[in-house]
Amino acid sequence: MRLLLVEDDEMLGDAIRAGLVQDGYTVDWMKDGASAEAALKAEHFDLVVLDLGLPRRTGLEVLKTLRAADNPIPVLILTARDTVSDRVLGLDSGADDYFVKPFDMDELNARIRALLRRSSGRASPQLVYKSLTLDPVSHIVTNSDTPVELSAREFIILQTLLENQGKVMSKNRLEQVLYGWNQEVESNTVEVYIHHLRKKLGNELIQTIRGVGYMIKKED
Repeated sequence: MRLLLVEDDEMLGDAIRAGLVQDGYTVDWMKDGASAEAALKAEHFDLVVLDLGLPRRTGLEVLKTLRAADNPIPVLILTARDTVSDRVLGLDSGADDYFVKPFDMDELNARIRALLRRSSGRASPQLVYKSLTLDPVSHIVTNSDTPVELSAREFIILQTLLENQGKVMSKNRLEQVLYGWNQEVESNTVEVYIHHLRKKLGNELIQTIRGVGYMIKKED
């Protein structure tokens, strides 16, 4: 999952990004509202963690621009503004959640997981496909109740494909999930991880749609 963090406080932003990366996310960090708007126009993200008191463009302006463009991306406001009127304004402007600083990193991660789960239309925290189960919280994958050891990036690709069953994920889309802007992408990275997943989980799970990308078929 690729997240956009928009936070102008250097120390706090660095700590949040480190915590999110540790939880398995790819995180791009913008420090002002105008840069955040440009990033959202240029790239695909799965969720935005958005401060309100930003330079150049406020968080509310970024949020209102997103919703005016009918962009449904989940937005979690993370701010020190804690009055009831601030919360009401943020939620009524299109935020999906409103979380007040100071905060606990475990709770922030839980709120992010809940928003991602809701946006993908799932009720259960776990992703289940036939005999395969993936737990985004514990980062444990089992196949027929047998644990399967996956690298962090193998886990991310499998999670992305399971959350988009029946949809073809292009190589470029999977690269965006795996890497932020400042990370170098090798030309055959996705193919290597798909090969590893097939060796561990069977060749039938992930289909190659030639010239388009990869897909896990939707269960009947």
